[in-house]
Amino acid sequence: MVVTEPIQTDIALPGFKSLVDSKHGAYLLPLATTVLLFVVWEVSVRLFSIPEFILPAPSAILAEIPQWGAAVAKNAWITLFTTVVGFLMALVLGVLLGFVIGYSKLANLTIYPLLIGFNTIPKVALVPLMSIWFGIGAVPAILTAFLLAFFPIAVNVAIGLATVEPEMQDVLVSLGASRFEIFQKVGLPHTMPYLFASLKVAISQAFIGSVIAETVASNGGIGYVILSASSSFNVPLAFLSLLALAVMGVALYGIFVVLEKRFVRWL
Repeated sequence: MVVTEPIQTDIALPGFKSLVDSKHGAYLLPLATTVLLFVVWEVSVRLFSIPEFILPAPSAILAEIPQWGAAVAKNAWITLFTTVVGFLMALVLGVLLGFVIGYSKLANLTIYPLLIGFNTIPKVALVPLMSIWFGIGAVPAILTAFLLAFFPIAVNVAIGLATVEPEMQDVLVSLGASRFEIFQKVGLPHTMPYLFASLKVAISQAFIGSVIAETVASNGGIGYVILSASSSFNVPLAFLSLLALAVMGVALYGIFVVLEKRFVRWL
């Protein structure tokens, strides 16, 4: 019989595990990964002599800031405004509809299938129609952001309420608790993880909706800048706009991560 030593699959580098587990590791590791990505990007473009109109190097993208930084920042605020407004609309209506679907069997059987059917429609197909109905501007971008962010919020809230243990509700009912008290004591805490998970997805979807609408039915915003830059083959400007969009998305995602840790302490 041959006795072999167990293979150790968890190889820990000196100090690496402590960095991962530390509080600062949550900020330093993503930052280091981002810096490494840009370094590899820069070296690859220069090493393989990739033309700027195909893939500009990060240095070429940053070189556009003196000339186009103010314009990108102005249009970024437009995109941020339409995204946040559409997202807030989706948050309010999504939570309300999710509450109705989660607590009402009739609504689950009637509204939920319609909601799924509407979600299968590509929202980009609705943007030309909204430009006819509401004109060129912020309204189509807000509505597209709302439509893309609405579904994950409503579905996750409904699932969170529908999966509450019936035994816990029966105990509270036997103690004389009202329907609102059951929601406050059991339904809301059980739904919070589902809600925050949907918010982190929905804010990204809202950005996508705003940019899609801005490329079709707007005269401002990051989507409009990307379309204009691409039509004039100013690829570094297009990438600078994408970088601004990524920064805004990560910032809003981080806000919901902080709020989740603040309000969902049991996770």
